[in-house]
Amino acid sequence: MQGFQGDNLSDETTVLACVKHMAAYGAAQAGRDYHSVDMSDRVLREVYLPPYKAAIDAGALSVMTSFNDVHGTPASANKYLMTDILRNEWGFDGFVVTDYTAINELIPHGVAAEEYQAGLLAMKAGVDMDMEGGIYMDHLKAMVENGDVSIADIDQAVRRVLTLKFMLGIMDDPFKYCDEEREQNEIFSKKNRDAAYEMAAKSMVLLKNDNQTLPFQAGDNIVVIGPLANSKRDLIGSWKAAGEHKRATTILEAIKTTNKNGKVTYARGCDVNTEDQSGFDAAIAAARKADKVILVMGEKWSMTGEAACRTDIGMPGVQTELIREIKKLNKPVVLVLMTGRAMALEQEDSMVDALLNIWYPGLEGGKATADALFGKFSPSGKLTMTFPRNVGQVPIYYNHKHAGRPYDASKPEDKYKSRYLDSPNTPLYPFGHGLSYTTFDYSPITLSSTSMDGNGSIVASVEVTNTGAFDAEEVVQLYIQDQVASVTRPVKELKGFEKSNIKMGESKTITFTVTEKELSFYRQDMSFGAEKGAFTLFIGPNSDTQNTIEFELTSVSF
Repeated sequence: MQGFQGDNLSDETTVLACVKHMAAYGAAQAGRDYHSVDMSDRVLREVYLPPYKAAIDAGALSVMTSFNDVHGTPASANKYLMTDILRNEWGFDGFVVTDYTAINELIPHGVAAEEYQAGLLAMKAGVDMDMEGGIYMDHLKAMVENGDVSIADIDQAVRRVLTLKFMLGIMDDPFKYCDEEREQNEIFSKKNRDAAYEMAAKSMVLLKNDNQTLPFQAGDNIVVIGPLANSKRDLIGSWKAAGEHKRATTILEAIKTTNKNGKVTYARGCDVNTEDQSGFDAAIAAARKADKVILVMGEKWSMTGEAACRTDIGMPGVQTELIREIKKLNKPVVLVLMTGRAMALEQEDSMVDALLNIWYPGLEGGKATADALFGKFSPSGKLTMTFPRNVGQVPIYYNHKHAGRPYDASKPEDKYKSRYLDSPNTPLYPFGHGLSYTTFDYSPITLSSTSMDGNGSIVASVEVTNTGAFDAEEVVQLYIQDQVASVTRPVKELKGFEKSNIKMGESKTITFTVTEKELSFYRQDMSFGAEKGAFTLFIGPNSDTQNTIEFELTSVSF
């Protein structure tokens, strides 16, 4: 929250942070926005609520309700979420705002017959502000007159909202954040564009790089193919707000600038999401004359984000068919992927030599992408989601529970195990995955002690050595597995990570401190705490690491 709210909320550079959308909005049934959520309280508390709690603990001062229902009650009418947990358990003292017209939507949800009842449910749940729906404005007075809502209820909601307006300073200066001169000087300033470049560069993930295909060398004879290569609009993604994509440099333009002493040709090849193959011949002809091929493909900006759900998360349109034809030329092929979601890319992965996922990298994304392709920096991003091989594996995530009949891939003859007949269990790219232009060697893990009590701690250390030819950053990741517990526990859970810049030939010792907090969970009786026993600790470059060591918790303090 520091980046938004700063040290002094009244400073003109601040923004009030809003935690959204509470809660479990990412677990909608069938993967469809606005749809219902149905889960146990254990899953809600163990998996979905911790990020919200972390944001509140960090100082976020507003929370937005989600559109979905949880435990049969839509979030905007859910007292359990907005009052019992958020305020009474977590001590939140900011204000709660609905998402756009969410109170009105309590009617089609089927928990309110008309607007008055919907507004009453939201007020009683602890919602302070009605975004855009007008229900509070139209019905709160009548609710007070009818005795359904007290003046104290109104005062409490108003106090929460006005307190933050005073903290922001807009009660003294209502136009504080509307300075047109500052807007002109700041928004596209060099400082801000440099920050946009850095975010683009650090967020892209190198998913594959066989035979050190990347980076390219300036002066290469390159063809750029794909419907997203020369697009400014797609660079800045879906929720662009007032973003001015016309100021962007496309990936194609940036590659031409970076490779100005070489040769760069371009062919669109196909659209993102049509069956038109009329551009294939020109693209293949251009590729035949080049030494190396860059494909810029994926999803258009409008295919991702809110209200952009897909039942098939493979590459849309005929892009895969074009990749297949280009691959027949036996040239080095790099796929630059633009997407806002995990995609099923097993076919594409098998046909390209390198794959760089740039997401929707923003206004400076074209330049950052070209710089990555030509080695001006080494990609260092890591996946914050698991990429499946195919849609049939979804939902797929690294921290799944143990099965009673776990599958051992070394024994493919074992049928009656938790497995697929037509696909490996493993993902295409695991959580935490991300390659570099250099290589990193991880030493075995060392522990300050092989046992600890509930009031103590253990320091886990690993030496990471840059054994390649680039200075680069590496995200070192710590995972822990509880071997035996009163309830089933995940096979591993991310408990820490550290990003470190390691120069060629340099070794750095990375340490993590493990306390009882990192070992705690919701036990069988739903009390929160740890249990005595054996644990496995993992430190490595992603969630698939097999670099492990064991330790024991000998007692608990809570």
